[in-house]
Parts: sequence; structure tokens; C-alpha cells
Amino acid sequence: MNGAVLTIDLTAIASNARRFGATSPGFMAVVKADGFGHGAADVARTALAHGASRLGVTGVGEALELRADGITAPILSWLNTIDADFSTAVAADVELAVNGVELLDRVSEAASAVNRTARVHLFADTGMNREGASPTDWPRLCRRAATLERRGTVAVSGIMSHLACAHDPTHPANVEALARFDKATRVARDRGLSPSLRHIAATAATLDIPGARFDLVRVGAGLYGIDPARRNRLRHALTLTAPVATVRDVPRGTAVGYGHSHSVASETRLALLPLGYADGIPPSAANTAQVQVSGRRCPIVGAVSMDQIVIDVGDLPVRVGDTATVFGPGGNGEPTMTEWADWCHTIEHELMTRLGSRITRRTRPVHPSNRPARHGGRVNTVNRTEGRHDSLC
Repeated sequence: MNGAVLTIDLTAIASNARRFGATSPGFMAVVKADGFGHGAADVARTALAHGASRLGVTGVGEALELRADGITAPILSWLNTIDADFSTAVAADVELAVNGVELLDRVSEAASAVNRTARVHLFADTGMNREGASPTDWPRLCRRAATLERRGTVAVSGIMSHLACAHDPTHPANVEALARFDKATRVARDRGLSPSLRHIAATAATLDIPGARFDLVRVGAGLYGIDPARRNRLRHALTLTAPVATVRDVPRGTAVGYGHSHSVASETRLALLPLGYADGIPPSAANTAQVQVSGRRCPIVGAVSMDQIVIDVGDLPVRVGDTATVFGPGGNGEPTMTEWADWCHTIEHELMTRLGSRITRRTRPVHPSNRPARHGGRVNTVNRTEGRHDSLC
């Protein structure tokens, strides 16, 4: 451990969940990649207590971890290789997205092996050209699904897709994708399927394209405070702090770090924080990003190292052991995750999910005034030191 602390505020998660729950016909909370680095089980329980009715993950393994943690809500896993453990998933009542006949047959075989019916969501490509079935392959997939439904090995619960340009609500690709989705739905019904759930909207479309909400929306990024339109309608839940490890006064012209990429313009004070790219600080933060110390923003100077960064604190009376805020919600003037994404030429999703295992995790429970009146459980404060994963909705 390096003394850095990541605090996860579940009250912010609850607030975001209520916003989506109030405006959507059905709300799936996406908790893949360990809940975008926030802790999948804690986020799942919080979201379910504040408006979500379902959970979404990427792989079967993530779904089974939630089941092992005692979560019984419906879970959809939408991206698996052909050799995934579908038998265990079906036995654990995990719903599965399928995008091709071969994968559907594997799921059907797995269901037969455990004497269960697999609930599946057929995944149609509507312009993203990634994981969905192409328009050419879609009719065949629907026919095969109808056959397997009659055999009792699968039940088609939903039809799903994903929008490529939802971050720009006026983009013509959105109109085209929704038309393709409507056609895919008609093709499925013509083949005898009657799915109860249609879903194509992730966070951006849920917020800004009402016509894309259909029966269910999948909210990942927004649950964690990411507003694709940058309108600040949501609350970030993460605060990253680190202790000052060393302090030194240096004269004008002093060069800092590997390659001497920065030299101080005047006499100043430099402080070292025990965080680096091994902990998720992007190298591109060098000489551009800022942290907050003693109420003042201070720039990162010199190269980002594996384990440390240097900040220029000017004339601040900073001492070893003082706390620096790397980023937070912004309510106290500290840098936000959005600002860090801009400084590092990346997206908030990446920053959230790349934070390393040497950082201590502390989860702050939902404040009593924000808890639902009639349901939902108490979420205890815990320390977490798990690693991260990747980041879709």
C-alpha cells in the first residue's frame, strides 16, 4: 500500500440511480469492471435500492461473483467467448446475450446439461459493427432461437443493441440505428418470437434521446457520475487522496524528474506524492494536471513515474504527511474527474477503471437521509484493495 485512499460515496451512486429510475421505463444498472472501479456488489445493492430492477455485466465471471455475494436480482451478461461457463451461468439464473447461431447453440446445450431453460437476449447490430449480429445474419439467428424456444432450452427475453453516436443526440446515425432496431424487432416477431424487453439506450441515450428508451435502459457511466453531454446533471462518487511523502525547496531553474521535462521558473517548493502510472495516473498528466493541497490547486511537474509524481506547491507551508486531493466531486474546489480526463486526453471511464490495487478503497455508505423509506438494505463501510478491470454503457 502507498498511503493513497480512494473513497467511494454511495450516496452519490444512490442519487444518480434515483434520477434514472424516475425517468426510465425500466432501469438496468451496469456494474461491469467492478462497478467502473467503485465496487460491483456495493454499487449493485445501492442501485437496486434506489430504482434499478436489473443488473448488467460483461462476462459470466462478473455475474457469478455477484451471485456469490448473495445478489439475486436479474443479471444480464452480454459479452462472452464461445467457451464461457454457460452451464454454471444458466444454473445461477444469469441471462445471456447472444449474437450468433453458434453461440446460441452453445447456450442451449449448456441449458440442457443442467436441465434448465436459458433466458437470452438477442443482440442485433444497428451500426456499431462490433458484437451484434449483422442484418444479414439476424434472420437466421431469430429462426434458430424460435426453434430452440419450442424445444424449451432457451427463452428469448429481450432484443438489444447499442448506439454508436448517442453522445450527439442529433447525429443522423441515431435515427438510422433506431430504424434498424425497429426492423430487427419486426423480423424477430415475424419468426415467432415475443420478447418482453427491447433495449438499446445506454447512459447518453437515456439522458438525451427519449425515443431510444423502449422497455429498458442500461446505465453504466451515468450511475458513476459521467454525463456525456457535460451538463453536470450527475454526481461523481470518487475522491482520491494521497499523503505528501517528501518536501524540498529548490532554486529557479531546477529540473524535475526523468528527462528533465520541466524546470521551475522561480524559487519554489516541490512535494512528492506516492502515486504513479502503476496506480493509474496517466503519464499524459505530466506538466498539465493539477491536485489540491491546503485549498490550492498545484500542478504536476516533471514526468509521471511508476510510483510517484511531483507537484509544485509554490510558497504553501506544506509538510510531510499533509493530504493532497488528486480528484473529487469538485464541491470544495478540488479537480474533478472530468477535468482530469480533459488534461489527459482520455475519458472518465478509463480513469475510473485504471486505478491500481495499491490504493486503499474506503466505501462510504448511503447517508440515512438518502435511503429508501421502505426497502433496501444497509451497506456497511468497508476497505477494499481489489484490482480493476475494463470499461460499455
